[in-house]
Formats: sequence, C-alpha cells, structure tokens
Amino acid sequence: MNIALIIAGGSGVRMGQDVPKQFIHVNNCPVIVYTMLAFQQHPDITAIAVVCLDGWETVLSSYAHQYNVTKLRWIFSGGKNGQESIYNGIYGLKDNGVEDDDLVLIHDAVRPLISQSIISSNIAVCKRYGYAVTGIQCREAVLESEDGFCATTSIPRDKLIRTQTPQTFRLENILNAHEKAKLKGIVNSVSSCTLLAELGGYEMHIVPGEERNIKITTAEDLEIFKVLM
Repeated sequence: MNIALIIAGGSGVRMGQDVPKQFIHVNNCPVIVYTMLAFQQHPDITAIAVVCLDGWETVLSSYAHQYNVTKLRWIFSGGKNGQESIYNGIYGLKDNGVEDDDLVLIHDAVRPLISQSIISSNIAVCKRYGYAVTGIQCREAVLESEDGFCATTSIPRDKLIRTQTPQTFRLENILNAHEKAKLKGIVNSVSSCTLLAELGGYEMHIVPGEERNIKITTAEDLEIFKVLM
C-alpha cells in the first residue's frame, strides 16, 4: 500500500487567526481539503491518514464526507510538536495493520498545491531506494547569522537543498528511525529528513520539488496561495 500521512496537528499561531491554518477556507474550501483531494485523486495512493489537532477530528470527518474524500481511513491525535505528531501517525498506522514494507508519504496539511507528479516521483524513488525527500536546489545566496540581524559568513549554495514534503519511507524504516531518536534524546526535529540527518547513516534520495508546493505558515503565504489558486 501507498499511504498519505497528512500532518495537521499544528495550531497555526503564526497565522494570527482564530481558526487553525489548515482549516482556513479559501474559495469556500478548507486548506486541508485541497491537500487531501490531491492524494485522493492520485491512482497509486491506497489510503489517507491524518494526524489532527485535538478537538478538530469531527470537523475533519465532516469535511471528508462533504468533499467526498473517500480514501480517508484513519485520524490520529496530534502531538506537542511535529516530530511527536509524525510519531503518533506512524505508530497509529502500525497499530492498524499497515505492513512494514508499505510506503508512507508524510506530508504537511498546509501544502495544498502538491502536484500529482511529485506524488508519483516520491513513490517511484522510495520503491527503488527506500527513501525519498522532496526538495529544490537553492538558487539564492545564503548568509549565516547568529541573531537574524548581522551576518559575516556566506554558505555555498551549490550543495544546499530546500526541502518540502512529501517525505516518503517504508513504514519499518521510519519507525526504526523514531525509535533510535528516542534512545538518543532527539525530541524536536523539524522534519523527518532532519531527524534522519541528526541520526546519521541514512542516504536520502531527492525528488525534485516545485516552487508552487508552498507551505502556508503566515498570512502572506495565504495570500500567495490565493493568487496561485
């Protein structure tokens, strides 16, 4: 099976809205529904699971019914941070009979413009190599700063990748990585690929991303999304 694990456990405080960013409506449709529909429409996605912000599970189920997201099979509770939310999701899948060899595409709920080609490439690359991370080669000049105001050092951009999601793994591999992280005391890695990088010893293969595959984090991002829509 190929399972989309959508991470929607955040409260979206940076957005400055009363409604969590993944549930904000754009053109009369919640952001998370656009995200779910992208995976719903892909022929190789078997099922969808969502790690949901506590208290919003019923709302999510209602939206899935309203917008005919028939592949939504599981809803799991969100954690204190992204790493814990992913942990809850992958162990939820394990507890519900998903096989160790099945593919899990871990994706941000607030990346609603994920393309069908990125999904296809993640599946193909993960099947071949065991790991797939969506990313874009950095085109900007990059400076290093300790305080965000002053910089004296630049970082060569040729080797830098700006990562996106999905990030795709065989279930057994990502489970093992989280167990190793627990033993090493790694508790707040910002994404699955950074978790593997902190652990070391993993060769993550890059799937070309797209600039359209934006992550809606701020009010400005929301306006960009509306324009792209």
